[in-house]
Amino acid sequence: MPAAQPAEPPAEDLPEDLTRLAALHGVATSYRPSPDRTVPATATAVTLALAALGVDASSPGAVRAALTARETELRGRLLPPTVVRWDGGGTPAALAALPAGTRLRVDTEQGERLDGVGRLPHGVHRLTATAPDGRTAEAHLIVAPARLPAPAVRSYGLLVQLYSLLSRRSWGMGDLGDLGELAAWAGRSLGAGFVQVNPLHAAVPGAPADPSPYRPSSRRFPDPVHLRIEDVPEFAYVTDHERARSLRERAGRLREGVLEKGALIDRDAVWELKREALELLHEVPLGPGRRAAYCDYLAEQGTALEDHATWCALAEVHGSDWHRWPEGLRDPRSAGTDRARRELMDRVDLHSRLTWLTDTQLTAAQRTAREAGMPVGIVHDLAVGVHPRGADSWAQQEYFAAGMSVGAPPDAFNSRGQDWGLPPWRPDRLAASGYAPFRGLLRGLFRYAGALRVDHVMGLFRLWWVPQGRPPTEGTYVHYDAEAMLAVLVLEAARAGAVVIGEDLGTVEPGVREALRERGVLGTSVLWFERDWTGDGRPLPPERWRADCLATATTHDLPSTAARLTGEHVELRDRLGLLARPLEEERAEAAADTAEWLDVLSRLGLLHGTGGDTGTPAEEAEIQAVHRFLLRTPARLVGLWLPDAVGDRRPQNLPGTWDQYPNWRLPVADAGGRPVTLEELAASPRLHALIDVVRDAARAAVPERGGVRDG
Repeated sequence: MPAAQPAEPPAEDLPEDLTRLAALHGVATSYRPSPDRTVPATATAVTLALAALGVDASSPGAVRAALTARETELRGRLLPPTVVRWDGGGTPAALAALPAGTRLRVDTEQGERLDGVGRLPHGVHRLTATAPDGRTAEAHLIVAPARLPAPAVRSYGLLVQLYSLLSRRSWGMGDLGDLGELAAWAGRSLGAGFVQVNPLHAAVPGAPADPSPYRPSSRRFPDPVHLRIEDVPEFAYVTDHERARSLRERAGRLREGVLEKGALIDRDAVWELKREALELLHEVPLGPGRRAAYCDYLAEQGTALEDHATWCALAEVHGSDWHRWPEGLRDPRSAGTDRARRELMDRVDLHSRLTWLTDTQLTAAQRTAREAGMPVGIVHDLAVGVHPRGADSWAQQEYFAAGMSVGAPPDAFNSRGQDWGLPPWRPDRLAASGYAPFRGLLRGLFRYAGALRVDHVMGLFRLWWVPQGRPPTEGTYVHYDAEAMLAVLVLEAARAGAVVIGEDLGTVEPGVREALRERGVLGTSVLWFERDWTGDGRPLPPERWRADCLATATTHDLPSTAARLTGEHVELRDRLGLLARPLEEERAEAAADTAEWLDVLSRLGLLHGTGGDTGTPAEEAEIQAVHRFLLRTPARLVGLWLPDAVGDRRPQNLPGTWDQYPNWRLPVADAGGRPVTLEELAASPRLHALIDVVRDAARAAVPERGGVRDG
């Protein structure tokens, strides 16, 4: 039975001038939740979105004045703020439209000055145009490869939320030492090609901290809570041995609480302990080589790192919401902030060094993965936005749309829409800067990423802006220059030799997947959602899956495979009062969906054992069959959700809940809910049986013209 359609807002005819003004600034005046429905935006939503872009549309007179100004500006300008040229793509339209005889000069990123735009190196250059009538214009010129190459070989890998993966050496949550061990073991012993983890961005400090890795303080810099303290070289030279011993004992108690006593992962407690240890380490002088490496890092990261560390230092004094700081400190470029930075220099240095230490361990994890034979290595996750009170929103506030939040419009599954509480970037300011914040963010992540998963990759094209204080139903879409955003992404990934995976689940605007595929950005396909939606709605046969994707059975936001097969995910949502329909209806629909997929697996001969012929328990045999199916598709990357390998029942995150469910705080556990350590995973017969299936299925798939066929 299909979910009930959301009630449409009453149609509202926007004034023609307001509609034209909105279009000129990329603000949508309607959206289509499905091909056969168009929902108009309200005048309030459009007006507030324009206001966040610095455009006054508060009255008919203001709209006319703004429209005249915008049209005059566009008629008179020679170039847009940013121009994109793809390799082999011909002359960009903006350059082709220049008056005949216009002279072009390029100051390249590499420091050369060239006449014309003939053969240019990849990069973001400064372009100057001088028209015959004397008008001049400057623009950023992004020169990017036409597309990213496909992964060199087809591979399978593991997906895990790093905090949930504890070893016998962890301090209460999984860390970068565990990531390195996992990568070395998975690459050398399991033949895995990659390990994908959750965002490791810096979190907003304070207790209780937001445990979600998708609402970070900064996407540009990593969080030192992930450090393996014992792997920091200076730890060997701590002179206060008693204090160091006490810290390790307390860490052991935190770890045992999670592994043996049923405690939830307590990120705040872990950070408090590690912060104390890192303060102790900060007292140890760096050796000459280490000091030189640290200084190089400071020079490479420049103002961005200084701002991040300054925010961290100021947050220790004034709290983590910079909007409540003394007025003089709310501006990162003010004299007051500069004075405070000097006064807090030791704390600024501490936070800079912690960022560097985390970067070095992240880099070491990727190096370990590649040395273990992984063709991709560590797949890092880029969250869709940042916390409105965090470091990035303070340091880069001119790039964020004040008074707006990112979310999603109402659809067939959520009639109220969604507000994610993340401030959106202003597309006009991004374009004017040549996408400098986006470039810096990507360069930081690609320092240690073999691949990057871009959460809600549709945000490169448009985002649903929700005015603060209003429900998500009163938002509207604002468009970005997707060509420029994609060009920057492809450019930086190509420079790093990295793969890019776009999370394109849910409602996707027509043309988005095609544009991503054209540029070599892989998509994301989850088994339970892959149906013939334009036909009979039945499960999509494996040969009809797209090749340019990461194929998985589940994600961190979805039920584990075991829970879906048994229907336990429905029971969980019922216990928490999250069902929109009677329990029996939900049970019946879930059971029918699962039965339909199991029938497909059986007809394809993938359901090899159900307890009788092989002795494999039915649930394990079904999970194995699901992964045989994934390897039967042409997907270039196939991901195995690590908790699935031991029968974990619980989702890591249950959308729609806050404190009703322990989101982002659960360790990997077995079918009975008992936490499983990294060491136990490595010895798990159930895990190795599943990996054997995956390996056999991978060997049976022989590449053929970019896809696979059964061998």
